[in-house]
Amino acid sequence: MNVLLSSASNKVPLLKALQCAVKRIDDKGIVTAGDLSSQVLTRHFCDVFWQMPPIKLENAHEIIAQLKHRSITHVLPSRDGELLFWARLKNDLKSANIHVLISNESAIELCLDKLRFGQCSIPFIIPSFESIEEVKTVVQDTQPLHYVVKERFGAGSKAVGLNLNENDAVQHAKGLSSPIFQLFKTGQEISVDAWLTKDHLVKAAVCRVRDLVVNGESQITYTLPNCPFTAQVTQTLSKLALSGPVVLQGIINDGALHIIECNSRFGGASTLGIKAGVDSLYWSLCESIGEDIDSLPVDLASHKITQIRAATDYYL
Repeated sequence: MNVLLSSASNKVPLLKALQCAVKRIDDKGIVTAGDLSSQVLTRHFCDVFWQMPPIKLENAHEIIAQLKHRSITHVLPSRDGELLFWARLKNDLKSANIHVLISNESAIELCLDKLRFGQCSIPFIIPSFESIEEVKTVVQDTQPLHYVVKERFGAGSKAVGLNLNENDAVQHAKGLSSPIFQLFKTGQEISVDAWLTKDHLVKAAVCRVRDLVVNGESQITYTLPNCPFTAQVTQTLSKLALSGPVVLQGIINDGALHIIECNSRFGGASTLGIKAGVDSLYWSLCESIGEDIDSLPVDLASHKITQIRAATDYYL
């Protein structure tokens, strides 16, 4: 087994978790870290490093040739911007016995498009609109409304405007290329690490709270054992026709879950999900080689677990 962690960058915790999952199946298995840059931390921890060409469709032939040359058996994409590339190659690669461990193209497209995602017919998702007028028409509230304004496409929180009044929301939207509007909701923001089978059935899910976020990544996060929203999460993810590791983002408001968006990939702090019992990387690999997923046990932690991510010195 030779698993490529694509866009490996500085994702050392993910790389190490993937190495552990591979070794549980194949003690001679390896993880190849792939990245456009040669100056990434993962190259010092992986079994093999591959400085990849840009992940674009025009480079697909070269990338596929290298996958075969390097005897890659699996690909785990880790960046939103590459998900569609790999999803579009998924069937062709499978015929070459190379398994891509993400959802299918249609599900990924829906999750990446925040307007379409907010307009799909799932009751727990916060609706998205292309204009403030549409929001006001649907909400029909006599009280002043506050808004979230963000890009329709793309990852990252830098361009998001939160809790804006109407004038500020309009001004913020002018600085975006394709803005969408949502009604702002107060409450506790949560992330849900989950894993789904290729038939879109949720095997397990764990809720966690991001307690400290730096540059969009969780530095301190803790689990919420026995989360009361498991049924809503399960229903939503299955309806989205997702598979493999995913991260759902939501807000708990007045005892109800309101879903913001869904990342159809392994998340930056999803190693906590593994620690809490969502064994997503191992399950993805097992399913790809034909193991009976239903026979693999689920042992979710019943106690709170806190993950703290801090710099550590290594000596090579």
